[in-house]
Amino acid sequence: MTEHKGWDFWRNTLNSARLVVAPMVDQSELPWRMLSRKYGAELCYTPMFHASVFSRDAIYRRESLQTCDKDRPLIVQFCANDPEIFLKAAQLAEGQCDAIDLNLGCPQSIARRGHYGAFLQDDWLLLQKMVSLCNAKLKVPITCKIRVFESIEKTVEYAQMLEEAGCQLLTVHGRTKEQKGPLTGLANWEHIKAVRQNVKIPVFANGNIQYLSDVDRCIAETGVQGIMSAEGNLHNPALFHGISPPVWQMVNEYLEFVEMYPCSTSYIRGHVFKIMHHALEVHKDARQKVALAKTINDFKAASEFLEQKCQADVEKYEKEPGSFKCELPLPYWLCQPYVRPSPKDANSEGRKAERERLNLKRNAELSQVALEGEPMSKNKLKKKLRNPQKNFDPLHKAKYERCMQCCNPKGRRCEFSLCKSCCKLKSVRETLDCLGHNFRFRTRALTKSEENGHSDMSSVTNVTNDVTDSVTSHNQTCSNNCHTDNKQTSSHKTDLSVTEDAVS
Repeated sequence: MTEHKGWDFWRNTLNSARLVVAPMVDQSELPWRMLSRKYGAELCYTPMFHASVFSRDAIYRRESLQTCDKDRPLIVQFCANDPEIFLKAAQLAEGQCDAIDLNLGCPQSIARRGHYGAFLQDDWLLLQKMVSLCNAKLKVPITCKIRVFESIEKTVEYAQMLEEAGCQLLTVHGRTKEQKGPLTGLANWEHIKAVRQNVKIPVFANGNIQYLSDVDRCIAETGVQGIMSAEGNLHNPALFHGISPPVWQMVNEYLEFVEMYPCSTSYIRGHVFKIMHHALEVHKDARQKVALAKTINDFKAASEFLEQKCQADVEKYEKEPGSFKCELPLPYWLCQPYVRPSPKDANSEGRKAERERLNLKRNAELSQVALEGEPMSKNKLKKKLRNPQKNFDPLHKAKYERCMQCCNPKGRRCEFSLCKSCCKLKSVRETLDCLGHNFRFRTRALTKSEENGHSDMSSVTNVTNDVTDSVTSHNQTCSNNCHTDNKQTSSHKTDLSVTEDAVS
């Protein structure tokens, strides 16, 4: 019997990967993947990208799909509900990865509204078209990540349908789409085992992986080729090495990769909060430092502050481990998994009462701020509470000079007196740096040229056309708006970021 080509893909392209970092929206970006690879990850997925936006927005493509030579093997994941759009997005990404994955597992409400993820699992005809088209047209394999049905039989039939359509590797999350948030519960490995026994392609298991021992146990019980970790990896990126380092060590190592591969501050904050979760429950004053951090140095300072706060307990534990009491499996300052409480948990009422107390306290503080000043929205009241000195009066807002090329306000620190979009266009065209907007096209080009052993500046020319088209189109729109109504230019906002809910 001829072996399915998916096995050759798994063995030769993925190097028989067993330890896999899951695709996580805004959380499996390049620096996190590199940290995970440092600690044993053999295969990583990108965050989930929205195929529609990816296929039409060159800037979104360039900013979202960041990788490097050491970031392999790599699988790019998309959410999609249109075969042609999915194919177009996949073809734009296939040169930078080893496979394209279709997300059929996202259970969030945004996926319901956008009709993708786990909410496509009943539309088998559409899924057959999407997978078979990509299987026929792409230069790299097509894979899928699914959630299970309540019925094992239907789950197996679902997996076999995807296999027949051309899926070459299947990841099975052992939860249904209803199992999320407080209803998450445990993943069912019996469903995964049944799928593995009834398909002829490699299978990865996802769910219940919190320690390295869970990896071997899952493979033994299900017979899968590898396991995928999401939340376990987020709380302990060293999970695949079977160690639990201090949280500040992991944060500092992650920040080192961020310095090499810059990413959004929101990504950094999310990772720091998850790594430090248990420690921040004990030292709540450190939480505010993480919440207000805006630079890498701010996050480093928050990490150092937390380490200092933990030192007394660390010394006590080292001297007399038996005398140190902690409800967690490990001391709270060590990386370890977070187990989401069940709604039936005995302490759930206490936690609910505590949340209500904190909410009442916050509402009272917001009410006090509202009484002391002009009427404003709840979001502005929250910002005012965090930053009492901030000016929220529109009549006294700082006035910005206009960009030299369009009607937007120019960047206050821009070296060329331009707005961000015009500055990016100029920097790309002329291969320049603008420290005010943190554009370093010249620096990167020189670094790449040095690595290649020559001083040719052509290494960045491949980005010029995409960025030029996007920004030129944007500036034309701005210009038209300015001629239409000059009074609106003061409130005109530049936003080249993705505006579809599904990307958030």
